[in-house]
Amino acid sequence: MNSVFHALGDPTRRQMLFNLSGGERTVSQLAAPFDISLAAASKHIKVLENAGLIRREVRWRTHYCHLDPGPLASAYEWLGFYARFWNDRLDVLENLLRKDDAKHDPKPDNGDAQ
Repeated sequence: MNSVFHALGDPTRRQMLFNLSGGERTVSQLAAPFDISLAAASKHIKVLENAGLIRREVRWRTHYCHLDPGPLASAYEWLGFYARFWNDRLDVLENLLRKDDAKHDPKPDNGDAQ
């Protein structure tokens, strides 16, 4: 999973993955939105490929890339554990703060004093 988070740590690679969510793209198509060389784009693609996030298929001389969402699902599941952990912790904190506020709030006036 380290390679997945390493790959996702770069905004260019995240954008490439987003672009691949719309369907297959050539290396040139993936490089086009960025001010980078094809060699630089290929390095980004290799990182994504090594992380298992994309598959590359060669047809004649053209390389086509496809999104492979499997590793993203694993990362999402891993992050989900921590999301639940922090939500639980924040719920406990909220309850403690509410109890503390209730202790410090004066009793509401019910209108009996005349």
